[in-house]
Amino acid sequence: MDVKDYPAIVLAGGLGTRLRTVINDLPKPMAPVNGKPFLHYIFQYLKSEQIKDVILSVGYKHEVIKDFFGEEYLGIKVRYSIEEEPLGTGGGIKQAFDLIDGPAYVLNGDTFFGLPLWALQEYYFESKSDITLAIKPLEHFDRYGTVQMNEAFRITKFDEKKFVNKGFINGGIYFFDKKLFDKVEVGPKFSFEKDILERYTGELKFSGKVFDGYFIDIGIPEDYNKAQHDFK
Repeated sequence: MDVKDYPAIVLAGGLGTRLRTVINDLPKPMAPVNGKPFLHYIFQYLKSEQIKDVILSVGYKHEVIKDFFGEEYLGIKVRYSIEEEPLGTGGGIKQAFDLIDGPAYVLNGDTFFGLPLWALQEYYFESKSDITLAIKPLEHFDRYGTVQMNEAFRITKFDEKKFVNKGFINGGIYFFDKKLFDKVEVGPKFSFEKDILERYTGELKFSGKVFDGYFIDIGIPEDYNKAQHDFK
């Protein structure tokens, strides 16, 4: 199958608490960057990657997102998985998969990571993984936890946030099949990172594919301001 045959779920329910000083009361992915919501740039990227179908996992102020993106944006079909109450990253993803049969890409709506999606998908099938994560190498950072992998790029451990000179981080883009949820025990509300990735690292096969493309996470004012310059 081509990359365009698989849909993308974009997590767009974030509150943007740490950005309150620089943006109004908006969902984080709607934070304006050069006059457009940050989510617009993710749609531009998905269009360039030939994605034809996007499910937006939304919650907080979802009407604002729906009013802007409608049922089609940049030629991409848009559907909505609406959380009536916060379900956590995992609960949001699981609910969005109700609208999908089979595999999908999953992306964070407040992070941009430029990589060829077909390569992530290809590695998922080649490695017979339960989940394939897009991994980003970084230097001199303390904002993210690190990902440990063996020589076969199987993920062996997720480490807590601490300062490291050099390491790999979870870039926030995944490819996996909805059947994953048959292999794990979770409630309706859960964290994808804690309750699946960290909890099942030893039991399930999680593989990492390393990409060194452009990466930005607008979760803090400093990087949000940097995005204004980078996305000109």
